Amino acid sequence: MNFGCIRCGHDIDSRRVKLGYKVCLFCGEELAVIERASWCIVQEYGKGNYQYVTSTKALQTLKETNQKGVRT
Repeated sequence: MNFGCIRCGHDIDSRRVKLGYKVCLFCGEELAVIERASWCIVQEYGKGNYQYVTSTKALQTLKETNQKGVRT
C-alpha cells in the first residue's frame, strides 16, 4: 500500500508512514529548515545560561537580556 506526500504527492516509503510521517523526505527537510530558521537562543546574562526564546516573547526577552540597555 503506497501513501502520497501531503505536500507534493510523491510516494512515501511504508516504513516512514508507520512512524507517523505524512510528508516525503524532501518535503520534510524543507519544513525542518523553515522551522529551524525561526529558533532563537539567547544568553540570559553575561555568563549565564542559554535559553530558548519563542517568537511570541522574543522582543520582550531580548530587551530584558540586554546587558547595556536601560531596563524599565
